[in-house]
Amino acid sequence: MLKRLVIVLVWLSCAMALHAQDTVQKVVPNRFNSIEQQQKPYVILISIDAFRWDLADKYQAKNLLSLREGGVQAEYLKPSFPSLTFPNHYGIATGLYPSHHGIVDNIFYDKQRAIVYKKSDKQMAIDSSWYFGKPLWVLAEQQKMLSAIFYWPGSEISMNGIRPTYLFNYNESIPVERRVAIVKNWLQLPAEKRPHFIALYFPQVDQAAHKHTADSEETRKAVQLVDDAVGRLVAAVKATGIEANFILLSDHGMAAIDNENTIPLPKAVSLDQFTVTPGNALLHLYAKDPSFVKPTYRALKAEAKDYDVYLSKNVPKVWHYNKKEDKYNRTGDILLVPHLPKVFNINGVKPDRGQHGFDPAIPDMHAIFYAWGPAFKSGLKIPAFENVNVYPLIAHILGLSYTEKIDGKLKVLPPILKEKQ
Repeated sequence: MLKRLVIVLVWLSCAMALHAQDTVQKVVPNRFNSIEQQQKPYVILISIDAFRWDLADKYQAKNLLSLREGGVQAEYLKPSFPSLTFPNHYGIATGLYPSHHGIVDNIFYDKQRAIVYKKSDKQMAIDSSWYFGKPLWVLAEQQKMLSAIFYWPGSEISMNGIRPTYLFNYNESIPVERRVAIVKNWLQLPAEKRPHFIALYFPQVDQAAHKHTADSEETRKAVQLVDDAVGRLVAAVKATGIEANFILLSDHGMAAIDNENTIPLPKAVSLDQFTVTPGNALLHLYAKDPSFVKPTYRALKAEAKDYDVYLSKNVPKVWHYNKKEDKYNRTGDILLVPHLPKVFNINGVKPDRGQHGFDPAIPDMHAIFYAWGPAFKSGLKIPAFENVNVYPLIAHILGLSYTEKIDGKLKVLPPILKEKQ
C-alpha cells in the first residue's frame, strides 16, 4: 500500500511539474515587417544539441544525409572554447567568442557582482544584464524584420527592451508534431506579420548522449527522432510555397569519459583562498586575493597528473579565452583542464558517461554544419570553420547590416552562396 502511495505521489509531482511548464507563445503586439523586409529571403536556423560530426552517417539519418547532399556541408563545425551549450549557442547567435559575449561557461563567477551565474537558475538565465553582443533576432527586429524563436539558449532575455516577435520559452512538453505545425503557421501569416528569421533547438541527442554516450542505442534513437522531425519540418515549409534557406548545425559534439575514476579538487587548492565553480571538463579558480595565485599555481603544476594548469594570461591563444580577451573578467585566475577521458568531480555528483566542454580541436567535440535552399550552392563540401562565422552568413542572406564588432567573418567561408547573393 505504501509503495503504491509513493508511486502515485511521484506521478502527481511529475504531472504538476509538466503542467507548470510555460508552453504559451509570447507575441509582441504591433510589430510588422517593413515593406523592404517583406521582400527579403527566409532563414530557418536549426540546432541539434550535441550532434557530433559523425552521427548522421553513423546512424544513417536519411533526411539529413539527403538534405546535405543537395546543399552545402562542412567537414565539421568548430565550437568555441569551452565546448558547452550556453556559451556556444549564444556565440552562434551573436558572432562572438564566449570571452566577448560574457557567457564564458555554463557556471561561472562574476567578481564584480560577487555572484555565481548558473544556466540552471531560470531567473539568472533570462537576466539580460549577464549577456552582451547583439543576437540575430535583435538585429532583425531593429531593422523591422520579424523573428521567431522556438527555444534557443539566450533567446528569453530582453536585449535593450527587444525580444523576438514570436517566442516560446524552453519547455519539454510541446511535441515535435506541434512544433512543426507552429513553424508552418508562422510562414502562413500575412507578409507583414510573417517572420523571416526562425530558429529552433532540439535537445534530444544531447540528453541521450550524456546519459548513455554518443555510441549507444539510445543516441541512435534520438538521432532518428530528430532526423524525422527535420524531414517533417522541411516538408511542412515546402507546403507553404515559401522557399526558405535552412542552416542546420550543432553546438558541440560528445565524448565518452571515465566517470568512475574522476579527479577531485586538487590538494593545492584552498577554498578559503579561492572560489571554485563546479565543472567536469574545466575548473575555474577565482582568487579571493591576488597574492594567492602564484603560490597555488606553482603547487598545482607540481601536483598535476591528469590535467593541465594555466594562468589566465597563459591560456592558449587559439581558444580566445585568455585574460587579455576576457572582456568581462569572468574566467578564473587559474584554469584546470583535464586530459580525456579524465574529468573533474568536486561536488560528489557522479558525472554522466557522455561529456563535452573540452578543447574544440578534439574530434569528439566537432559539430555539424549543413545548409540548403535557394541561397546555397548544391553538392558542395567545404573545410571546417568556426561557429562564430554563422552570424555574418545569416545576416548577409537576410540583407541585415551591422556595425557592432563581431568575431565572425563572412570572408573566411568559401563561396557557398549562389552568385545573386
